[in-house]
Amino acid sequence: MNRFRSQIRNPVPRLGAEQYLLFTLLSFASSVILTRIFLDLTGYPQLGGNGFHIAHVLWGGLLLFIASLGPLLIANRWVYTASALISGAGVGLFIDEVGKFITANNDYFSPLAAPIIYAFFLLTVLLYMRVRRAPIQEPRAALYHALDGFEEVLEHDLDPIERAELIETLQFVASQNQSPDMAYLAHYLLEFIRDENLSLVPPSSTIWQKMSLYWEKAEKGWINRKRAKAILAGGLIALGLVDLYKMYQALPIGPSSTSLEHIIQQLVASGQLTGNGSLAWFSARMALETSVGLLLIAAGVVFLAGKDETAVSMGYLGLLLSLTTVNLLVFYFEQFSTILSAIIQFAILLGLIYYRRRYIDADQSGHTQA
Repeated sequence: MNRFRSQIRNPVPRLGAEQYLLFTLLSFASSVILTRIFLDLTGYPQLGGNGFHIAHVLWGGLLLFIASLGPLLIANRWVYTASALISGAGVGLFIDEVGKFITANNDYFSPLAAPIIYAFFLLTVLLYMRVRRAPIQEPRAALYHALDGFEEVLEHDLDPIERAELIETLQFVASQNQSPDMAYLAHYLLEFIRDENLSLVPPSSTIWQKMSLYWEKAEKGWINRKRAKAILAGGLIALGLVDLYKMYQALPIGPSSTSLEHIIQQLVASGQLTGNGSLAWFSARMALETSVGLLLIAAGVVFLAGKDETAVSMGYLGLLLSLTTVNLLVFYFEQFSTILSAIIQFAILLGLIYYRRRYIDADQSGHTQA
């Protein structure tokens, strides 16, 4: 047993892990959305015949298998990006058919399918938020990352920026006293990477660097505190009003075609309301959606009143509740029709986080920005 344990080493976060996970998330979301759109537009065709049906869950499994083989067979770092994209598409095709796996009659349109897919995506987003935090720097992990970076030397693709990053990492390892062996190795790697005869290539801009530069230009030329506040306040109020309008439609005072009784009849006919339990969940959804709508409107008003920190906190809480709780119920009753709304909510949440970091934190540190 001790020998077995000695073979299991403490895990080290992979260099660029947050980028690979982001690719997986984007590929996963795109796969589900595009699959649903394609099937809806084409009338849900079936591939096969004579009693056979090749469901797209099989294609998802095939992509997942290919994605798992890539890092096992290929040592180049680009394989991680390819595997991330392929695995995201594979898991999207796979989980899109979850309704068939949880129902006795293989119901692809089961009301529970959309909430399960959304919850799975949310858990992956939480993992991404965890991974993207800067890891605690320690010599072993730093040396792992440095050795990973030496791939650029092997591929004759090392540029001055990458060289400087390698030197900084190796200097950290070489100067520590926790592991003399690692310091010794880092010392000799430093001598190699500093060699003037080492061939370098001109720095090339990746798509992320180009997007970052474009964003920096947009920040300087168009985005300021006043405009950002107006956009966020307007977005919060608009989202809140949409939530309240949904509640208005469900009340008997609303249009007769969308009265509460009519909505319940439609939900019963579609199988989404099957008893007192489902009706209780529908009531909970309406109550939560109304509460969140009022909170978002209040946050937008407080924003316009100049109380930025309070407004950001209120908006953050409302959007977090909507994304993690309300949307699960909405996906159950409305399926994938609320995807656009969820995307807008997430975009405004990111805007609030940006506003807090760029302006509120700057105020508290004594560096007010216009």
